[in-house]
Amino acid sequence: MGRTGLFDLERHFTFNGAYHSNPVNILIHTFFVWPLFFTAAVLFHFTPSLYNFSSGFNNHGFKLNLGFVLTFMYAFFYVKLDKKAGSLAALLCFLCSVGANVLASGLGFAKSWKLVLAAQVFCWGGQFLGHGIFEKRAPALADNFAQALLMGPYFVLLELLQSAFGYEPYPGFHKSVKAKIEANIKKWKVRNRKKLS
Repeated sequence: MGRTGLFDLERHFTFNGAYHSNPVNILIHTFFVWPLFFTAAVLFHFTPSLYNFSSGFNNHGFKLNLGFVLTFMYAFFYVKLDKKAGSLAALLCFLCSVGANVLASGLGFAKSWKLVLAAQVFCWGGQFLGHGIFEKRAPALADNFAQALLMGPYFVLLELLQSAFGYEPYPGFHKSVKAKIEANIKKWKVRNRKKLS
């Protein structure tokens, strides 16, 4: 059954879902959200180590630094939201982190930041266009920046699992969330009409 407070999956999913109802915008986010996570991890590779492990660990994609701490926080949060899909999301987070560390080690800082900048501009730009042209609603981060950044990767994964495999964190989840999303969108449209009149 659903949780409350910080780990209230229905509340988080409803919040994100209300900003992503257009199929084209959803598709754009499906392809652009995880690359943002990955390329951010590339940049975080260059933050200083918090603890000095032997160089053997660092050479194999593991580095205990700010990037690892943030990855761990994302992974922990996702598992607490839902053990099954959250564990898959946590695994993807750690794979991104290790892959990003290996890539960053090979490229070096001078090439890495250019790659990160290009990817971030392209992916954020695509998402803003998706919201402006197809969704016709500002992105979720305009209303809750931290929640949108934290939930983005997990939201995309959960949407994908639901549409491809009919996955539900618990019975009745999608029915409940769908009703709340529709109510949220309806409320937003009413508010928007009032602003315009």
